[in-house]
Order: sequence, then structure tokens, then C-alpha cells
Amino acid sequence: MNDRNDGSADQSPSAGPALTRAATSEDIPPDAPVEASTLFGGHRQVVIGHNGCRYVLRITRHGRLILNK
Repeated sequence: MNDRNDGSADQSPSAGPALTRAATSEDIPPDAPVEASTLFGGHRQVVIGHNGCRYVLRITRHGRLILNK
């Protein structure tokens, strides 16, 4: 039996990476900027629903943002 207390035998679930929850609007101040990389998650476009309409926000090949309805 290993009586050492160096953590090498600790395989409990709490030893793994911490789980995080998604940010909500209450977590973010209304005037705080949101990085485009956070919104796009590595993609070139995202679809946004607003008041029952669908909008597409995309990054152009020149790095600009375009919002289309």
C-alpha cells in the first residue's frame, strides 16, 4: 500500500479539470466588450436570433464584420 501523500495515487474526480458554466447576461456588464473570437469560436460566421428574426454576423476575408438579415 502506498502511504505517501504526494498525490500520485489520487485519481478522484475532483483531481480532474474544473467544470465551468456558461456566462449569462448577469455575469457581464452591459458595456463590456466581447471578443469576436469568443462569439465566433473559430468559425467565420454566427447566426443571431433577435425579435423573431435571423441575422448572420460574418467575418470578411479582410477581417471586417458584416451583419446581414
